[in-house]
Amino acid sequence: MNRIKLISLSVLLLVVSATVSAQVSQVTVAYVNTTDLLNAFPAKEAATQKLLTLSENYKSELELMQNEYNQKYSDYITYQGSLAENIKLRRMQELTELENRMQQFMQLAQKDIEQQEQILLEPLKKQISEAIRQVGTEQNFTVIYDLASPGIAFVTPGAVDANQLVRAKLRIM
Repeated sequence: MNRIKLISLSVLLLVVSATVSAQVSQVTVAYVNTTDLLNAFPAKEAATQKLLTLSENYKSELELMQNEYNQKYSDYITYQGSLAENIKLRRMQELTELENRMQQFMQLAQKDIEQQEQILLEPLKKQISEAIRQVGTEQNFTVIYDLASPGIAFVTPGAVDANQLVRAKLRIM
C-alpha cells in the first residue's frame, strides 16, 4: 500500500513538474523602442515641423522685443548725461519693464510649445501604446520592455524585437 502511494506521489510530482516546466518555457520577453517607433511615424515629421514653425514665430517676436530693448538702452546710454534725473529714472523703469516683458514672453512661449508638443504627439503615443498591447496579446508575449525607458539596463539576447511587428500593426516601415 505504501509502495502504491509512493508511486502515485512520484507520478503526481512528475506531472506537476512537467506542467510548471511547460509554463516557464512559455514566458516570452520582447522589447520595443517607442522613441524609434514615434520617429518612424509620418505624422511625427508634420508635428515636428509645426513645432519648429511655432518656435520660429516666437523667436522672431522675441527678436523684435530685443531690438526695441537694445534701441532704448542705446538711447539711454547716449543721452543719459543730458537728461533730467526724473527722465533718466523713467527710462530706466522702461528698460526694466521691457526686460520683465521679455522674460514673461519667453516663459509663455516655452509653455505653449510644450503644450502644443503634447497635443500633437499624444495621439501618436496612444496609437503606439495600443499597437504594443495588441502585438503583446496576439503574439502571446509575457512582457514587452520599452528600451526608450531609462529603467532598462539589460536585454537578454533571447528577447524578441517586436518593433517590426508593431510597425506592421501601425503600417509604418
